[in-house]
Amino acid sequence: MKYFSRQCWLGVVLGLLSLASTAQAEDFRVGFVNTDRIFREATTAKAAQTKLEQEFSRREKELNDLGNNLKTASEKFEREAPTLPESQRVARQKQLVDQDREFQRKRREFQEDLNARKSEELQQVLERANRVVKQVAEAEKYDLVLQEAVYINPKHDITDKVIKALNGGAK
Repeated sequence: MKYFSRQCWLGVVLGLLSLASTAQAEDFRVGFVNTDRIFREATTAKAAQTKLEQEFSRREKELNDLGNNLKTASEKFEREAPTLPESQRVARQKQLVDQDREFQRKRREFQEDLNARKSEELQQVLERANRVVKQVAEAEKYDLVLQEAVYINPKHDITDKVIKALNGGAK
């Protein structure tokens, strides 16, 4: 549906461009912004990434420690299993399965929390970037600014201007 919507908008834009007279077409300014580059290069995006790393580093370390402990316990069980009595082997095996299930649950929760926070942070960066894109477009009198395209002539790319404005506004 999203793809269809983009195609419809692209069709409308191209239709409007083709209807414009030659004199008006010369005045029509189109710009392009690469949001992936903004997420990689803008100071605000880098700050958001650093904030996320700091926020989740403790939980990630705990999760890694838990995984390493589980691996060590599993390896120890594999070595000792042949010499253990049946009841003890079954009990330890059940304990390892329970620990693994708990580890998987915690890892899944961690990933869900991380993805949710990353989405929140990137949304804030995108909102700020969109405001800057609008300011640049108004200041330089662009009629249309696209954020996604299959191909764009580099002369229409205003990403550097947006990143520069974002970085300047972030300080």
